[in-house]
Amino acid sequence: MVKYTQLGSSDLMVSNICMGTMTFGQQNSQQEAHQQLDYAMDQGVNFIDTAEMYPVPPRENTAYSTETIVGNWVKNKPRDKIILATKAAGSSRGMPWVRDGEHAFNSTNLNNAVEGSLKRLQTDYIDLYQLHWPERNTPMFGQYLFDPTHEREFTAFVETLEALSGLVKEGKIRHIGLSNEWPWGLMQFLNASEREGLPRVVSMQNAYNLINRTYDSSLREMGYRENVPLLAYSPMAFGHLSAKYINDPKAQGRVNDFDGFAQRYEKPSVGPAIKAYSDLAEELSTTPATLALAFTYSRWFCASTIIGATNMDQLKENINAVNFEWSEEIEQAIEAVHLKFFNPAP
Repeated sequence: MVKYTQLGSSDLMVSNICMGTMTFGQQNSQQEAHQQLDYAMDQGVNFIDTAEMYPVPPRENTAYSTETIVGNWVKNKPRDKIILATKAAGSSRGMPWVRDGEHAFNSTNLNNAVEGSLKRLQTDYIDLYQLHWPERNTPMFGQYLFDPTHEREFTAFVETLEALSGLVKEGKIRHIGLSNEWPWGLMQFLNASEREGLPRVVSMQNAYNLINRTYDSSLREMGYRENVPLLAYSPMAFGHLSAKYINDPKAQGRVNDFDGFAQRYEKPSVGPAIKAYSDLAEELSTTPATLALAFTYSRWFCASTIIGATNMDQLKENINAVNFEWSEEIEQAIEAVHLKFFNPAP
């Protein structure tokens, strides 16, 4: 059963399942996307996450289309029943086709990003506005070691918060969040917020799943003590945790359909770890996908798990996994595998 929780220090009551949308406009048509959104809402999901650069992988000819598809759905729904989140693309990742490559988190760029998102989403306000990834030099998307030789200039944290504060005062965004962030960045934002009386970060959207548990050792305590809960994305590890690529290396899915997704999931212990979790799922008389999703749904520090699907069967299983009965015995079995194959895909 879908449950609801207050998102950090905000007044947002979000479902513990969030509908991810990064396949909309590339792997899913608008009709398919709207069918997914309707079904999710009927099951009690009130939280939708998108981004200006979606769908993924990012391409010039598809940029912005996900927000447009979501907006065409939102305009026909009761807006006050929906928690709508989107994200501003950061610099350092290329994509000159997104706002002409002007991605620094300063006032001009953030104002332009928000105005574009509001227009495409066909709404007057965004409930949760997130910085998609840090502007500064920091490991991202499968990297895990900080390298000071890659240092570059970045917008001061106070300047970014002041820009976001202006958007909050204008009523264009309600709350702010971070994504793909690390402890130092989170604390810089929190300290600047407290020191200058600026809006406070209310959530952290980072990758988290059975084979990527970096959050546990880097941000879990901080999230608890600072009341900044996790929004877990990629709970299925790009489909790997369904075990379909173990059974058929050429199986249809994002990993085989697109280039560029090897950096995180082709590390040496990934395959053996997935096999071990798949075997555990079989022992528990469930599917590997259900076990993987039930794991993130059961985390006390995770306010919502962002799911994504390319067909309705996947979506139904993803949502139904919230009803899987977690137990201390299952927790111990998961930890035994985790300690044997420790965080194989950071």
